[in-house]
Amino acid sequence: MGSSMATGNRLKPRAPFTRALFLTVFCLVLFIYTLRPSSIERPAQVQPQRNPMLNGSHVHMSDCTINKSQLEDLQDRYELGDEIEFARRYVRFHRQDIDRKPMTKIDMDLFPRGFDEIDIRNPPRRTTCLKPLEVPVPRSRTPNTVDASDLLFGISTTYSRLTDEEISPIKEWAHWLTDGNGKSNGAGLVLRLIDATVEELEETQAKMTDMGIDVKVYPTDSSIEMAKRYLSLLPALYNDTSRESRKFLVMCDDDTFYPSMHNLLDRLSQYDYRTDLYIGTLSEDVNNIQRHGSQAFGGAGVFFSIPLAEKVADKFDQCSTAEKIEEANTGWGPQGDILLRKCIHEHTETTLTLLRELHQLDIQGDPAGFYEGGLSPLSLHHFKGGMWHKARPYEGAQVIHACGEDCFLQRFQTADDFIISNGFSIAYYPKGIDFNIHQIEKTFTAAPDDYGWNLDFMLGPQRKNLLWTGRKVAWELMEAQVQKDGSVKQTYIRKTDDYRWTYGEGGNRMFEKDGVLELVWISS
Repeated sequence: MGSSMATGNRLKPRAPFTRALFLTVFCLVLFIYTLRPSSIERPAQVQPQRNPMLNGSHVHMSDCTINKSQLEDLQDRYELGDEIEFARRYVRFHRQDIDRKPMTKIDMDLFPRGFDEIDIRNPPRRTTCLKPLEVPVPRSRTPNTVDASDLLFGISTTYSRLTDEEISPIKEWAHWLTDGNGKSNGAGLVLRLIDATVEELEETQAKMTDMGIDVKVYPTDSSIEMAKRYLSLLPALYNDTSRESRKFLVMCDDDTFYPSMHNLLDRLSQYDYRTDLYIGTLSEDVNNIQRHGSQAFGGAGVFFSIPLAEKVADKFDQCSTAEKIEEANTGWGPQGDILLRKCIHEHTETTLTLLRELHQLDIQGDPAGFYEGGLSPLSLHHFKGGMWHKARPYEGAQVIHACGEDCFLQRFQTADDFIISNGFSIAYYPKGIDFNIHQIEKTFTAAPDDYGWNLDFMLGPQRKNLLWTGRKVAWELMEAQVQKDGSVKQTYIRKTDDYRWTYGEGGNRMFEKDGVLELVWISS
């Protein structure tokens, strides 16, 4: 019988052909194995991108690791429980020649795998990795390119407010008075400190100058009636040595915030600064307009052309007599805004030019409806808490250093019923988004009396809020940092005991653990 090829000498273990065949098969198996995905998910990598903030010297790479010490810091600052729900998502923005829409819909889920349950005491090394969420944004500008030398601002405050860790406005001022890199953007500031000592004046001047703010610090006296002190700021601005190079003089409060200087300057450029101009906005609350009059409410910012400022400065003594100060008292004490309006009306033919994107924000309670409304505000006010609302517009506006001024508070609706209000919140609607997204949610109230329609004139009729219904839950922005590679990392937090995220008569909690969500904004 003939022998089979299968038993021939070529397949014997010591035969050269056999050894070569075994080596070939082994290499082939090893090659195929290296192509298989690892059972441990690797971080999804974004293709290296040029970073416009750093001249292309860095690249954006997704990082799915978890830093225990950073979680512990968050736990300490925000009193988080040991066990939390956590998720991180990179958001890759694409600059396009498009308008800023009230809502941008994204055909992707924001958190398709839900949240990771993490014990802060012993967290895993990594979090769930997802490919970046792709979003379009308008091709808007960043703070490092602004030239605000047309503007000279005036503010009066106290040294104690400047040095209070909770309410100090200096970092907010640096946002709109510098380029974000420690250099002046050209705007000037005349700062008056009430009853300050020489040492306090010098310390303030040095600190703010080191931050890149072009500031001149002067003392003022609390014995001067507040309304008169306020009015006297305008002559002080007019008499400043830099006035000849300015187009507008601006008076505002120490808690006024301008998130988008390019946009503000663009709007002001529509007016002829060589004419008499008194530009500002009314209170959102019609009760306050009825009480105080049709005038610029100073917390939103009041803008004066140089010709009008000259006329007010010339009439300052006549406009600030004891009689005029008493006329400015509507039952709430003499008001500087009223004294200013009366001076302008009585000595010029000028009336208020209304710029509605400036916001006085005379609201109390939860401000989410306003900040989640898809608006693009030119100014914000009353966000330091106390009797008014509390928000973090400085932290929220950090994202504009990466994707431009139009990104702040821009809204993105994802396929899994999340709405990102960029720089304020990430809201989830477990029963779907079945409401009018073009109306502001009435989460806040007017003060001191809310008749339900007080705010309709400026904000439009508001829709009913979804608090305590189980139809909405939100993680609110607490921190944001511009990172070395030019990306911006945002940290949003939801507390399980937040009374807003409950439902039913028993106040059932929607979640049993605190939540931390991170968004990292990277360029395309």
